[in-house]
Amino acid sequence: MTAPRAWLIWTIGIFGYLVAVAQRTSFGVVGLEATERFHASASAISFFTVLQLLVYAGLQIPVGLLVDRFGSRAMISCGAALMGLGQLQLAFADTIPGGVAGRVLVGAGDAMTFISVIRLIPLWFAPARVPLVTQLTGMSGQLGQLFSVIPFAFVLHLSGWTTAFLMLAGLSALAVVLVLLLLQDAPPGTERPHAKQGLRATGASLARAWRQPGTRLGMWSHFTIQFSGTVFAMTWGYPFLLSGQGLDAGTVAALMALYVAAAMAVGPFIGRFVSRHPLRRSTMVLLIAGATAGAWAAVLLTPGQAPLWLLAGLVVVLAVGGPGSMIGFDFARTFNPAHRIGTATGIVNVGGFIAALVAIFLIGLVLDVLYASGFSNGILYGLDPFRIALSVQFLLLGSGAAAMLACRQKVRRQMAAQGVIVPPLRSALARQRRESLARRRQPTPTDGAD
Repeated sequence: MTAPRAWLIWTIGIFGYLVAVAQRTSFGVVGLEATERFHASASAISFFTVLQLLVYAGLQIPVGLLVDRFGSRAMISCGAALMGLGQLQLAFADTIPGGVAGRVLVGAGDAMTFISVIRLIPLWFAPARVPLVTQLTGMSGQLGQLFSVIPFAFVLHLSGWTTAFLMLAGLSALAVVLVLLLLQDAPPGTERPHAKQGLRATGASLARAWRQPGTRLGMWSHFTIQFSGTVFAMTWGYPFLLSGQGLDAGTVAALMALYVAAAMAVGPFIGRFVSRHPLRRSTMVLLIAGATAGAWAAVLLTPGQAPLWLLAGLVVVLAVGGPGSMIGFDFARTFNPAHRIGTATGIVNVGGFIAALVAIFLIGLVLDVLYASGFSNGILYGLDPFRIALSVQFLLLGSGAAAMLACRQKVRRQMAAQGVIVPPLRSALARQRRESLARRRQPTPTDGAD
C-alpha cells in the first residue's frame, strides 16, 4: 500500500482524468463561436451541454456497477476512446444534430473516467492517505480545464474550429495508449470476489448502496456545491463575463485560469480537514454552499457591471466548490464496503451533474424567454437578462442544502446507534481550544534538564 508503483498508477489515472476534464469543458470556451457556427439560440447552445451532462449523469450508476465488475483499466480506456470519437465528430460538424452527437459521445466517455480513477485510490493507497489523495485527484484534474482555457482556446482562435477539436481527439488517443500499457487495476494478489456477480446480485448491491444514508448524504453534498462551478466553466461563464460584464477575452482567460488555480490550491486543505475532522464534513459543505450563494448575490445585485475584484472573488468561491464536492465521495467511501465503492461513487456523482444540467437548461431557457419578450432589448447575452437567468441557481442551492440536512439527521441517528455521537459544533470547538492550550502548556522534554 502506497508503494512507489501506486503513485505511477495514480499518475496514469490522473492523466486520463485530466484529458476527460479538458474534453468536458472545451465547449464552454466555444460558446460564442458555436452560436455562429450552428446559427443557434441560447437554448440550443445550452442543449449541447445539457444533453452531454444528461448522458454523463445517466451513466454514473451503470458505470459504477461496471467498474466494480471489470476494473478501472478497461473503463478509463473505453472512456478515452469514446471522447476521442466525439471530438472527431464535433470537429467536422456544421449542424446542431451533428454537434450534439459529438457531445453525447464526449459525455459517455467522460462518465467512465472519474469514478474509475477514484476507485483506484483505496486499492493502491493506505486508508489514512485516501482523503488527501482524493483531493489531489480532483485538484490535478483541474489542469484539464486549464488546457481547454489556454492551449485549446489559442489553437481555436489561431487555426479554427476543426484543428482545435482534432487536437483534443489526439489527446484522447494518447490517453488510451498510456492506460492500456501502464495502468493496473489493483496490486498483485488483490482479490475481486464480486467480479462475476450476476444481475440479481448487482441490483442488490445498488439497492444497498442507495439505502445507506451516508451515500445519499454524499450525493446531496455533491449536488449542492458542485453544480455552480460546472455551470460557470462549461457553458455560461464565458458569455456572462464577455458579453454581460463587458470584459475582454484576455481578462476572461485570466479569470478562468484563476478558477483552476484556486481549485488546485484549496484541494489539499480540504483533504487535510476531512482527514482530521471526519465528523464535520457536512458542515464544511454547508459553509461552501452559503459562500456560493453570497458570492452570486453580491455580483448579481451590484448596479451595473461588477468590479473586477468582485468577479475574481466569485471565481475563487466557485472554484472552492469543486474540491469541496469531493467530500461527497469521502462519504461514499466511509459508509460502504470496498467492493461497493464504485457503485456508491456513481450515485454520489449523479448529484452535482443533475443539478448542473438543470441549471444550464433553465438559464438558457430564461435567456431566450427574456429575449423573445423584448426585455433584453435585442441583446441575447445582456447583463440584465443574465441577472435574472443566473438567479435560478439559488433554488438549487436551497433545495440541495435542505436535502443535505435531512440526510445528515439520518446519518447521525445511524452513527448514534453504533455509539458514535457527534457533539454540537460549539462544544467541539471549545474542546479543541482547551486541548490546544493544554498542549502548549506541556513542558518540553528538555525542561528542567541540566
